[in-house]
Amino acid sequence: MVVSNVPHSARMWDYWLGGKDHYEVDRLAGEKAREAYPGIVDIARTSRALLSRVVRYLIAEAGVRQFLDIGTGLPTADNTHEIAQRAAPESRIVYVDNDPLVLTHARALLTSAPEGATDYLHADVNEPGPILEEAARTLDLSRPVGLIMFGIIGHVPEHSDAVSIARGLMDGLAPGSHLALYTGTDADPDLVEAERQVGEHGGVPYRLSNLEQVEEFFAGMELVEPGVVPGTRWRPEGEVVESAADVASLGGLARKP
Repeated sequence: MVVSNVPHSARMWDYWLGGKDHYEVDRLAGEKAREAYPGIVDIARTSRALLSRVVRYLIAEAGVRQFLDIGTGLPTADNTHEIAQRAAPESRIVYVDNDPLVLTHARALLTSAPEGATDYLHADVNEPGPILEEAARTLDLSRPVGLIMFGIIGHVPEHSDAVSIARGLMDGLAPGSHLALYTGTDADPDLVEAERQVGEHGGVPYRLSNLEQVEEFFAGMELVEPGVVPGTRWRPEGEVVESAADVASLGGLARKP
């Protein structure tokens, strides 16, 4: 049964991106967040654009053909499998989320090119072991995998736990695998206040990070240039338009040696 009386981050994200797969409770929570911090929409849209650039880099430059997307959210335009299989139809993708609504739509919408494969796991990010075990049914974990963690680490209450989860996932992946990460930051006091208000009004709490904390996720790995930067500044295509994401978001990509 889909729970529709509690706001959920995946559905709020869908609302900010102009989608249709959300409930009134998500719209209300999303509007409260946007009223408190209008730039949240820029951060959401930057995430989608960055995802496209990262996946295309992994396909074209790193030769990766397998992806594990944790906290995928609701299907929308240019999902990971669409970006990857457009360039390499043989790519294999596993999505992971814990929202029943995402599960419902994933079954219907996350289709694969015949040369590749796409699967969906209804699972919790706090359980990396079971995620890897289930993902191995679709992915060959003895070969490189692109691990995507966009907008998910802030849902783990403690930073140290989030780092442990990411490292646990990467430990189960082959050398040559990559970690791609994107999150909101505490650099903008207005966003910090907006997140506090969202929590007070029953919204889904999200823990913001600083630069040092984000860099910690990539410790021991080889950062891809330009390193950990605002999402808009990671290998941009064309002119970069200044937005809230320049201040309040960070992203990066690193290779496991």
